[in-house]
Amino acid sequence: MNLHEYQGKELFARYGLPVLPGQVAGTPEEAREIAAQLGGLVVIKAQVQVGGRGKAGGVKLAHTPDEAFEKARDILALTIKGLPVRKVLVAQAADIAKEYYLSIVMDREKKLPLIMLSAEGGVDIEEVARVAPEKILKQHIPLEGLRPYAARALMMQVFSDFAQAQQAASILLKLYTVFMDGDCSLAEINPLAVTPEGKVIALDAKVVLDDNADFRHRDWDEHWRDPADESQWSRLAREKGLSYVKLDGDIGCVVNGAGLAMATMDLIKHYGGEPANFLDIGGSSNPEKVTAALKIITNDGHVRAILFNIFGGITRCDDVANGIVASLKESPLPVPLVIRLTGTNEEKAREILSSHGLGATTSMDEAVQMVIARAQEVTA
Repeated sequence: MNLHEYQGKELFARYGLPVLPGQVAGTPEEAREIAAQLGGLVVIKAQVQVGGRGKAGGVKLAHTPDEAFEKARDILALTIKGLPVRKVLVAQAADIAKEYYLSIVMDREKKLPLIMLSAEGGVDIEEVARVAPEKILKQHIPLEGLRPYAARALMMQVFSDFAQAQQAASILLKLYTVFMDGDCSLAEINPLAVTPEGKVIALDAKVVLDDNADFRHRDWDEHWRDPADESQWSRLAREKGLSYVKLDGDIGCVVNGAGLAMATMDLIKHYGGEPANFLDIGGSSNPEKVTAALKIITNDGHVRAILFNIFGGITRCDDVANGIVASLKESPLPVPLVIRLTGTNEEKAREILSSHGLGATTSMDEAVQMVIARAQEVTA
């Protein structure tokens, strides 16, 4: 789950990270009221979950409440990288003497959190990473955690001023607590700024929460999840316990298990097709998940054919077959369906499908080639 900047800053503030005061606004009028409350120079920032907001005109300064109204009105009319701006953050502006970059990300290869730190922070950090990766310091956090002396030692490599290095080390330790307590896959501050007075502050916040940990965080839906950022079908997938990612192809995929789903998409590409989605119904034997999966996929107007690829272990093939039949009774499919079933109760599943005029293969290669051919027939 990606948090908006204002949500990330709220999370940071809970843990004592130094962020500047600000509030989110959904209208120019609200932006004017917030600017009047804050007083002085404010910054208006588009709240969309993509980078490059500043270059796209989504970050502007306002000296007065009326100017905040005008700038918020302009930003709320923008679409940045395909995302409409529905909210803006109105925050106190700061003088910046120097910008740094700081983040903690999960290194899946090492299975450890990784600190990334650079004296070249700001809007061009991606360019720094591309052309001068040596300017980004990287240090893994061991299993026993991040110690204060290690945080200070790291910051002393970048900050020449000892007092600023101490402040930055304190921020890093708190960011690590956010990362661990929040089950984050990313906690980023860009820029980590130093004011002319030598104060180190977090001017931005990018936080990604690991959805796999939502059972430990019952407050996520109430505090962090933004319904406007989630389609009806993504929401249905989440509520039904499905892992769903929309892609750009025309072959709809329903698979049990993430590994098999990846292999299925690879095989579709291998035979010249393009997957329309990643959809994993998981290991449970719940026909309702199958019905929900078909609803989600058939809502995608780009889908020309659908492939069910089930390798029954914990998942029972007969339950999947019952789900397919129930879904087709409720709503006939507008596109061809190809089924591959093998594993637990596959013979029973074949009987269920056969009694309703449906067939299934046991060969994954055969199923993939068949679904690609059916999709081409529909396109033609």
